[in-house]
Amino acid sequence: MSDQKQRLKTALTQKDWVSSVLLFIFNAVLLSGASIGLMFWGNSGVKEKGMEMSAGSLYYVVFCVVLFVTILYLYFLFENREILKSVGKIFLVFSIIYTYLFSAFVVAHYFNVYARPVVLASLLAVLLIGRKEAIFINVVCALSMFTIDSFSKAYESTECYSALLICFTAGTLAAFVGYGLKTRLQAMSVGAIVVIPIVLIIGLLEISTLSEGIGSQAFFSHVITKMGYGVIGGFSSIVFFLAILPIFEWVFNCVTAFRLRELTNHESKLLKKLQEQAPGTFNHCTTVAQIAEACALNLGEDVALARAAAYYHDVGKLHQPDYFTENQGDYNLHDELTPELSADIIRSHTRDGYQLIRANGLPRVLADIAVEHHGTMPIRYFYAKALKMTDGDLNIEDFSYPGPKPQTKIAAIIMIADASDAAVRALSNHSAEAVESVVREIIEERMNLDQFSDCDITMADLTVIRRTVVSAVTGANHHRIKYPSIRYKKTDGKTTGENV
Repeated sequence: MSDQKQRLKTALTQKDWVSSVLLFIFNAVLLSGASIGLMFWGNSGVKEKGMEMSAGSLYYVVFCVVLFVTILYLYFLFENREILKSVGKIFLVFSIIYTYLFSAFVVAHYFNVYARPVVLASLLAVLLIGRKEAIFINVVCALSMFTIDSFSKAYESTECYSALLICFTAGTLAAFVGYGLKTRLQAMSVGAIVVIPIVLIIGLLEISTLSEGIGSQAFFSHVITKMGYGVIGGFSSIVFFLAILPIFEWVFNCVTAFRLRELTNHESKLLKKLQEQAPGTFNHCTTVAQIAEACALNLGEDVALARAAAYYHDVGKLHQPDYFTENQGDYNLHDELTPELSADIIRSHTRDGYQLIRANGLPRVLADIAVEHHGTMPIRYFYAKALKMTDGDLNIEDFSYPGPKPQTKIAAIIMIADASDAAVRALSNHSAEAVESVVREIIEERMNLDQFSDCDITMADLTVIRRTVVSAVTGANHHRIKYPSIRYKKTDGKTTGENV
């Protein structure tokens, strides 16, 4: 099923309908008040010219704002209902709009209309929500700012139309070139690209409106100055964007490439704790991350998200690290426990991981994958141990993970990569054939137990994952030659050696 069809299939409950409509009405009122307030602020310097606003102008502005908000609601209703199901996402959308309108108005009021951060809303929306949503939100921002400019009487009509065109074209361009933004250097390159239409629009407008002065030094200086403001506007968008993005990430707990990069830093709180208290688990997570990255890359999935999910998928083992094989020495604590109690301790790490990730304010997607990466798989070792100790029937669910099953392709990748790394470590033969056999068995077992029924993954995807996992694991466990034993010594300033 395509992403578009999945979005349209999302059902809205009665509670979703009521809450989303009320929130949009609330924000329509708030946005109307903010627009009128900005208009009065803009008119504060021109009232002496007899340009006070009429009641009709206020009504018209309110009507426009309500119309924009209504169209925005209809857009999400038909294009992305997930937004309407989340109170946080609705406030995220309007927070982006409020942020843009306020910053654009303040810059224009105290500096110049062409120096506005015209692509700020587009860049925030494309990273925090999505590309199509960013384009539409940018249109709403452009039209809202145009409405405020038109009735604030602070600018010439040509400047109002020019500002509208600049915001629409530069913002739309930013939604395309800024998609998948991962580094500050890439952000600056986006600024350099969006400056091009800004400068062209300003230059052509100034030439057309002041054509009678063409050739004069004053005209040339005027045009260059206006175009310089446009350059400032393009790059100030990037500065505002980089400064505000962390605030949005924290307040709305959003996942971006910037934040994922920070979370996968080994100095981050949970990973550092994992490295200190469960070094075996940490080593396992880094290996799973390498495998998951390769799989995500070959499937066209989010590589940064796959890496972060792999790093955090086993953090629940911090609750009782010594009960997991990779952190044990020669003594196994499970030798003192019943199989039922051992299984309960082992399977609790998925739930503990979810709770630990959420308690530390990390993105929910990481918590979801942590609780999904074993699905409802049986814990084979302790189930087999229990079978040997009883003559009666055993309920396999008492020895199985509680689920849920993987809901996304990345969760399925983590499930396969996690099991593959553990199984291959137990092999004495790490040849490609042996690894291929183990990985194939792991995938087939999970297919037989219906572990991939809740995620949009195909047989072709599983084939790609299998081949990628085999290649990655075989490469990590490649054959090494046995180095000869030599004892080195220095005699009269010369180094010599002899076989031991």
